[in-house]
Amino acid sequence: MGFFYFAFNVTNTFFHFLFLDMKGKPCEDHCILQHSNRICVITLAETHPILQNGRTIKSINYQISNGCSRLENKVSGKSKRGGQFLTDFAPLCRITCTDETEYTIYSCIRGRLLEVKENILETPNLLLEKPSTEGYIAVILPKFEESKSITENLLNRDEFENIVSKRSSAQSQPS
Repeated sequence: MGFFYFAFNVTNTFFHFLFLDMKGKPCEDHCILQHSNRICVITLAETHPILQNGRTIKSINYQISNGCSRLENKVSGKSKRGGQFLTDFAPLCRITCTDETEYTIYSCIRGRLLEVKENILETPNLLLEKPSTEGYIAVILPKFEESKSITENLLNRDEFENIVSKRSSAQSQPS
C-alpha cells in the first residue's frame, strides 16, 4: 500500500498528494492534484522511474483491455453522467519507454473519469517535460461523500522527504 503526501500550492489552488510505491512497486509514485472543487488531476510524481535517468517514452496506450478504452470515456451534463467509474487501483493507461520497460498508471482514487489527456498520445514529451501541468494523465471527480477521505493518511513534507531520503540511501548502498 502506498502513502499520500500533501503540500499546498498557493499559485494554482491545488492540493498536492503523492501515492508512493504504487501496488508495492518501488518508486512507481503517482501524484494527485486536488482542486478545491474536488476535481483531481492524476500525474506522475517527480520520483517516478519514467521521469528519471533520461528515459524516453515510446508509446502511451489508454486501451486497458479488449473491452475498455479510456479514450471512449464520454461525460455529459452537470452531474458528469456517462463517465467511467474508477476504483482506486483502476488502470488509466500503460506507458512504454524506448527501453521496452512498461509502466501502468493507476487512478489512485475512486471516482468518475472526466477526461484523459489525449495530447500526450501525439506529444509524449509533455509527460516528461511538464508532468504536473500540460502532461497530466487524467482528470477524476471523486464522489462528494468520498472527496474528504482522499486527504486521510497523508505524510507531511518531512515524512515524505525522509522516505525519499531512505529510498535513495538504500539504492546507493552496495548489496
